[in-house]
Order: sequence, then C-alpha cells, then structure tokens
Amino acid sequence: MEKKTETISPELTSLLKKKKEVRISEKPTITLEEAAAYTGIGINRLRLISNRSDCRFVFYVGSRRMFKRKQFEEFLESNYSI
Repeated sequence: MEKKTETISPELTSLLKKKKEVRISEKPTITLEEAAAYTGIGINRLRLISNRSDCRFVFYVGSRRMFKRKQFEEFLESNYSI
C-alpha cells in the first residue's frame, strides 16, 4: 500500500508559520501577563485587584485569567491609588 503525501506550497507554509501580532492596545481581551506589561503594574498586584468579588473586568477561560481591556483601562482611570 502506497502512502499518499501532500505538499504545501512555500507561500502557505510561510503564512502558517507567521504568527499574527496584534498590539495590546488593539486587543479586546488581554492576559494577566499582558496587562502587567501594558500598565507596568506587577502581576501580584493585578492578581489581588482581580480577585476582588466586585471586579468587573476579569473573566476566566478555563484557569486562564483574562482582562477586558477597555473596562480595565476605565478602572485604572477612575482610581487614584490601587
């Protein structure tokens, strides 16, 4: 029995290998690590803030903590100290 192999064009291979990079400021949601890099606030402080029961800008995908970027920015703008 002969094994059939398919070849992928070099252009398609190149497209598949490229990871589309989107600026954090253009993403609707960001990870904890991206939020830390974006704001300069430490990961531990962001965990404390996002663990609060009244936190409206965080949600989970499985165990991954995600931030709703616009709501997170509004939270930062409306608080003098965090």
